[in-house]
Amino acid sequence: MATDYTEAVAAYLHEMTHVRLASTHTIAAYRRDLASFGKSCGPIGVDRINRAQIQDWLVSGHAAGLSAATLARRLSALSGFLDFAVTGGLCAANAAAGIRPPKKPARLPRTLPPEQTAALLQPEDGHHEQRDLALLAVMYGAGLRVSETVGLDLDAINLSSCELRVFGKGRKERMVPLPKGAAELLGHWLDERLLGPVRDPQAVFLNRFGERLSARSVQRMLKARALASGADTSVTPHRLRHSFATHLLAGGVDLRAIQELLGHASLGTTERYTHLDIARLTEVYDQTHPRAGRRD
Repeated sequence: MATDYTEAVAAYLHEMTHVRLASTHTIAAYRRDLASFGKSCGPIGVDRINRAQIQDWLVSGHAAGLSAATLARRLSALSGFLDFAVTGGLCAANAAAGIRPPKKPARLPRTLPPEQTAALLQPEDGHHEQRDLALLAVMYGAGLRVSETVGLDLDAINLSSCELRVFGKGRKERMVPLPKGAAELLGHWLDERLLGPVRDPQAVFLNRFGERLSARSVQRMLKARALASGADTSVTPHRLRHSFATHLLAGGVDLRAIQELLGHASLGTTERYTHLDIARLTEVYDQTHPRAGRRD
């Protein structure tokens, strides 16, 4: 395998795509990040990359105003590539090993109040209303990512047991329960689905051409429903997922159960919702408790 940086990056991205099955979003981001590092260093062999070059690249990104999250992803992309290069014998060691990413500021996930979530699920007079209701009920009711929702296939649905087989990040499979109301709406949509064009016979949610619905279309639909129902128009599919988790936590569901439902690899990711719940309780206390504003 060539030691040329550009060729080695192409080989790495090919492995990420076809062997590790990384998402298209991750591949696009890593391609940009690795191209940025290559531009920073100029023509270089993989075996000539050193720690100072990496640190200079990160510092210049910080000076340009990049967020801590973006800089951390850049470092992750480069470190992953260099691990690949070491395994392939292109260099002796990973020069990024031991470089710490900048600390990300704590950020709580944004959610919708239950009444606004309910408003989004109220029937409207839309051309694709049955499909949209089913999609939102499934996405919120099972806490799915938008990619998992539009990626659902017919053979992943078991309406009799109210279960879905979902493929999350890295194609990791999990089974999730589906609320009875969401299962009923999904069943109605599956009946209606057969009345229109079907160009993708496996896809559950189809657009007007009979092809698999895109994540962007779901985002546009959600914005339109929020505007019509008076809900927060900054709502996104991911905010619905956050709302699902927060509403479960408020209802007393165990944190590890929520981790399984969301498909989080780490419990630490799920634990953000405990902080969110505490923040909400504090807000309610400050607004309602008669002594909240007093300092003795």
